Amino acid sequence: MRGVRARYDDRGQVAVEFTGMVPVVLGVLLLLWQATLIGYTYALAGNAADEAARQGAVGGDCQAAAQARLSGAWTAAASCGTSGDLHTADVSINVPVLFPGLTLPFTVKAHAAAANERED
Repeated sequence: MRGVRARYDDRGQVAVEFTGMVPVVLGVLLLLWQATLIGYTYALAGNAADEAARQGAVGGDCQAAAQARLSGAWTAAASCGTSGDLHTADVSINVPVLFPGLTLPFTVKAHAAAANERED
């Protein structure tokens, strides 16, 4: 009877289930990390647009200010202008895939404005 019982023993079942779940857990972690990078890109774009608008309002270099707020791994495209008494800045940043360097095919855009403080 011992031979029949040993054939249906469940030893190793935990290892098999763990091996089957590893790809699922890693996939969920990668998706969470990507969602974090997308959210962080939105925060960076908003901050860069605010800083670019502030610098433009006091007569500084708007585009350089937008890039200065980002680390070397992120690049921003900024366009600056005036609208009445406001200096506006539009910033676009590419969203990275898992780490900076590879990018998703869409960009995050932010818009900011600051009151002109220049004496023209």
